[in-house]
Amino acid sequence: MSTSTIEARAAKLWFEDDSLWVLLQDGRKLATPLTYFPKLLKASESQRAAFELSGGGIGIHWDALDEDISVAGLLAGNPSRERSER
Repeated sequence: MSTSTIEARAAKLWFEDDSLWVLLQDGRKLATPLTYFPKLLKASESQRAAFELSGGGIGIHWDALDEDISVAGLLAGNPSRERSER
């Protein structure tokens, strides 16, 4: 993994249409289709909004959904395990 991937940290997160958007602390914006994360795709708007940035922004956690996403994984294009197991 490159240094820019390892050190990448989320500053803000939002949803538009069928995408998860993350603003990184260095100014980059990343969009990922919600189909990569079935739990988020099926979740309500209020469930999606109930997240916390963990580890100073290296991860995103949804307690009620039991979902954790790393910023490095997003940058690498890794889908959730649920999607990979299909």
